[in-house]
Amino acid sequence: MQPSHARIQVFWQPGCTSCLRTKEFLTAQGVDYDSIDVHNNPEGLKALRALGARSVPVVALAGKYTLAQSIRDVVKFLGLKTKVMDPLPPAELVGKLRIVLSAVARYTIQFDDAQLGSVFRNRNRTVGALAYHVFRVAQMGLGAARQVPLRFESFDDLPPAEWRGQDISRWGLSIRDEILEWWKTEPKRDLDYTVPTYYGSRPMHEVLERTVWHAAQHTRQLMLIQESYGITTDGPLAAEDLAGLPVPDEVWDR
Repeated sequence: MQPSHARIQVFWQPGCTSCLRTKEFLTAQGVDYDSIDVHNNPEGLKALRALGARSVPVVALAGKYTLAQSIRDVVKFLGLKTKVMDPLPPAELVGKLRIVLSAVARYTIQFDDAQLGSVFRNRNRTVGALAYHVFRVAQMGLGAARQVPLRFESFDDLPPAEWRGQDISRWGLSIRDEILEWWKTEPKRDLDYTVPTYYGSRPMHEVLERTVWHAAQHTRQLMLIQESYGITTDGPLAAEDLAGLPVPDEVWDR
C-alpha cells in the first residue's frame, strides 16, 4: 500500500508530445499530480535522475516510476479503471503517416534560413531540428519494424550543420518513400510481431501508432510556429488527417 501522503509526479519537458499527452490524460481522468518540467527546473532533473530514469515522460509515485510513452503503462502503473482506445488499422496508420511526412516536407521549405535556426517558446530545439525530428521519428519507426532497437537518445539526433530547408525536405521525402515501399512488401499486415524499444518489447502495431501520432503532433507544432511568423501554411493538416490518432488536445505546453 502506498503512503497516504505520496503524490503522483509527472516529469516532462516543453514540446514533448508524449509528455503533453500524458498530462492531458491524467487531467481528464481526474488524477491530481505534481508537474515537474525537467528542462527548466534543475532540481526536477536531479529528482528524475535519482529515480533512475533518463527520459521523459515519467510518471512516478512513492519512489517507483513508469516510462509514459504508452498510456496503457500509465493506466496499469496507477491502477486506473479506464480503457484506452484501440489503434487504427496499420494500413490507415501508414496512410496518415504519408500525409504527415508530405506536409512536413512542404512546410520545411516555407521557412527561411533564419527561421529554421530560431527556437520556439521554451524548448531548446531549432525549427529546422524540429522538422528533421519528425522525419527521424518516422525513420526510427521503420527501423523498429526491421528489429533495429528504438533508442531514446536517437530522438535528439540533429541534421548535418550544412543542411538547409530543401535538404531536410528532400531527405524527409526519401524516408516517406522508404516507408511506403516497406509497407508494400510487409508480410504481416496486422503487425502483430514485437519489436525492441527503450521502454520494452512492444507490438509493432503499437509502435507504428505512436510513430504516426508523434510525427503528427510535431507537425501541428510546425504549423503553430508558421502562424507565429505570419507564414500561410501550404496545405495545413485537416481534422480528418488526425482522426483516430491519440494526439493531445493542445499543440504546445503552456
